[in-house]
Amino acid sequence: MSLQEWAKNEVEIACKRESPDRKEGEFDYGCACYESALKAFESLCEDGHSGMSIGFTKQILNRLIDGKPLTPIEDTEEMWKRSWTDEKGKHYQCSRMSSLFKTVTPNGEIKYSDINRCYCVNRNHPNYGYHNGFIGSIYDAMYPITMPYAPADKPDKIVCDELLTDPKNGDYDTKAIIYIEKPDGKKVKINRYFKESEESFKEISWLEYQIRRYKDWRRRKWLGNDEERHS
Repeated sequence: MSLQEWAKNEVEIACKRESPDRKEGEFDYGCACYESALKAFESLCEDGHSGMSIGFTKQILNRLIDGKPLTPIEDTEEMWKRSWTDEKGKHYQCSRMSSLFKTVTPNGEIKYSDINRCYCVNRNHPNYGYHNGFIGSIYDAMYPITMPYAPADKPDKIVCDELLTDPKNGDYDTKAIIYIEKPDGKKVKINRYFKESEESFKEISWLEYQIRRYKDWRRRKWLGNDEERHS
């Protein structure tokens, strides 16, 4: 059995399991994905790729699927498209990578931000990722982007905690950045704490954060919705 025949057989088995009652010619989303993957695999085989070159091609394809450039990005004039201005300066979006932005501040300082190079999770709900502009700005200050820029294959995970000491403040009024987990599993301790202020969030001490944790615990206990929090 050739490699292509083996792959075709695997897709047929998967499709039967995905949609056992599927009639010939009938559309099924899951089966369509399997069949699309088979077409791509057959194309690679027809190009005469070996196991090693298929692996290399897979890495290239994965970066294209993820919207990541194949070569480093340079800060040249043609690299930036859309632009707009606000009180923080003039902002540009990269023409090769839509998640990459450049800001020129009023004093001439240049800053870069890639909104996809990190994401946040709540340490009590680690399966749900989200983006937060405030935390992203702290991350950018810790790990500033320099040119030429070649984004990593996978983003960093920022593990946070959110507290609510007063229900009138909405969903949360206190944030903690506990640590950053790199794609290789390495953890970088941060342990910085912030409370909501009139403009944004203001950094606070570990002691004040613990006091606010207690207030959050009291509020949740009173509501009968207490959940365990690990220090």
